[in-house]
Amino acid sequence: MSKELSVAEKLKSLYELQMIDSDFDEISILKGELPIEVSDLEDEIAGLETRVQKLNYTIKDMDSDIGRHKANIKDSENNIVRYEKQLDNVKNNREFDALTKELELQKLEIQLSEKKIKEIKYLIGGKEETLTATQARLAQKQKDLDNKKIELAQIIEKTEKEEEKLKKKAEKARKKIEDRLLLAYDKIRSSYRNGLSVVSVERDACGGCFNKIPPQLQLEIGLRKKIIACEHCGRILVDRDIISVGKESAEVSVSEEF
Repeated sequence: MSKELSVAEKLKSLYELQMIDSDFDEISILKGELPIEVSDLEDEIAGLETRVQKLNYTIKDMDSDIGRHKANIKDSENNIVRYEKQLDNVKNNREFDALTKELELQKLEIQLSEKKIKEIKYLIGGKEETLTATQARLAQKQKDLDNKKIELAQIIEKTEKEEEKLKKKAEKARKKIEDRLLLAYDKIRSSYRNGLSVVSVERDACGGCFNKIPPQLQLEIGLRKKIIACEHCGRILVDRDIISVGKESAEVSVSEEF
């Protein structure tokens, strides 16, 4: 930035940058919370998809367990048939007792497997209910996301060219301002939700915090001999006619706030 710039020209450059940034802010307001909502929905959908996948794997594993228990039942039933045939040919009490004991064990194995199957089916029922609810929620969230994306895309389509134009104007405007003033400007701007760093005096008050500005200070602001900040909110103060300021030869003098 040229060192010959007057304070009035610096104030005009700061005010112009503020106007550009405020236009950016208006576009952000137009978009509202849509970008954040889209991002949150995408994260939530990813989580739901992972949960659906895990539930499907769990149900599949449970079905495999049921298959193994059914196979055990089939083996035990085959063993029972075999042991019952052997009972017809026992030669002594010892063989009879051994076969009888094996038959009892096989019947217990069948009862245990049947009990396990019943328990697993009950658990599968609960998992399937959870899966159905999760899939329904996932479908709704996906529908919400699609709608939000369409809405956001429509806004972006309308504002994209304007944003690009403002971006170039902001870059050009910032080049006119010395680094320490930009640093102060950005710091103040980031301190307030409305993003106002440079404000004009309106009805004898600061255009940012609306506290009264003393007449003498208003006079100094109108002279544009130095950069003055509001003693209440710290915003840079300018007079309402700053945008029409021409080149002045006033001596550069920056207040201690910067």
